Amino acid sequence: MRRVAITGLGVVSATGTGTDDFFKALLTASSGIRTIDIHFPTGTEKVLAGAIDFDPDPHFPKGRLLTMDRVSQFALIAGREAMAQAGLGHTDTPANPLAPDRFGVSVGTGSGGAGSTESAYTSLLEQKVARLRPMTVVLAMNNAIAAHASMEFGLKGPSSTVSNACASSATSIGEAFRQIRHGYADAMLAGGAEALLNRGTIKAWQAMHTLAKPHADGDATSCRPFSADRSGLVLAEGAAMLVLEEWESARRRGANILAEVCGYASTTDAHHLTQPEAHGQARAMTLALADAGLNPADIGYLNAHGTATEVGDVVETSAIRLAFGEAANDLAVSSSKGVHGHAMGAAGAMEFIASVMALRTGHLPPTAFLKTPDPRCDLDYVPLTARPAPGLRAVMSNSFAFGGSNAVLIAKAA
Repeated sequence: MRRVAITGLGVVSATGTGTDDFFKALLTASSGIRTIDIHFPTGTEKVLAGAIDFDPDPHFPKGRLLTMDRVSQFALIAGREAMAQAGLGHTDTPANPLAPDRFGVSVGTGSGGAGSTESAYTSLLEQKVARLRPMTVVLAMNNAIAAHASMEFGLKGPSSTVSNACASSATSIGEAFRQIRHGYADAMLAGGAEALLNRGTIKAWQAMHTLAKPHADGDATSCRPFSADRSGLVLAEGAAMLVLEEWESARRRGANILAEVCGYASTTDAHHLTQPEAHGQARAMTLALADAGLNPADIGYLNAHGTATEVGDVVETSAIRLAFGEAANDLAVSSSKGVHGHAMGAAGAMEFIASVMALRTGHLPPTAFLKTPDPRCDLDYVPLTARPAPGLRAVMSNSFAFGGSNAVLIAKAA
């Protein structure tokens, strides 16, 4: 089986655009969460969100924007950063020596073009239009993101779109890793994108009573994973993309190899639509370790799924203890969602990039705002401030979703 290198990273998040700015915000616990006004038919409400101030006009021609939902815009901007860092452009240019039919795309998203879907229903039901925009279908379809990425960079290899809720982009990266490892592709642009801060999505999540309440310390501190006073998750938007490449191909062209993807596993709880289950999560971690040929003690940092929900954080703590055994007592774990929020289908890719950046810099991002840990969450959750981790060799990233879909990724130093 072939080795798989990471040669490019790209992020668009509530903490800013660009991988370096994203990771700096994580290290300094500089939250991008804030209150935004959403205008519902019943009146305007203030909603906590990891929202992005974004103007697409400088990035795309107006004609192209007619076919691009916000979710695809985020993905392409993240993809451009990742491709540029990898030293690659469109496959028909000299800057990209890789064969287009061996270069694929794998994208995860929970809701796809949710904004375009809502706009269509608004036009029909509120504005009473007789005809929708001609591009409504291609704006809203989940695989539009991968289609736009393929056209942007001339990628003609394998193409897939994964919609496994919060595990979508972690799964998309894992499956891209397998495409290269087993010889179906030489390179993949992989990651995820989400843009779901619309009225319908917010009301649906409010109905589940899982969203965080504003915290007395300030709106920006309201997502508090593993904390005794956590009150729920904060919805966010954004995108994260990686360039994965066959190891020898990357070396031949002189690419800067950032890290190596070495392990991946996915499992299903087969337990409950919304309640997580520790054994299924633990099995994903154990299988990913076996896939990477590593022992639990080899992992120096774990980026937890850590959504700040009452049940989820406790179950994940139990799952980590099941998977790591005695090694769990020495494992540094943190959740970065307190800073960037829960970007759903993009979350796994964002957090894998956070893990890779920890590996590269030797600094662990903290669990922001963790002043008083829940006693049931009794691991080393790197509270409040970043921690140096010299000699860090391998990292794990967890993504667990409604429906019991679990995906775990492992990377090691190049």
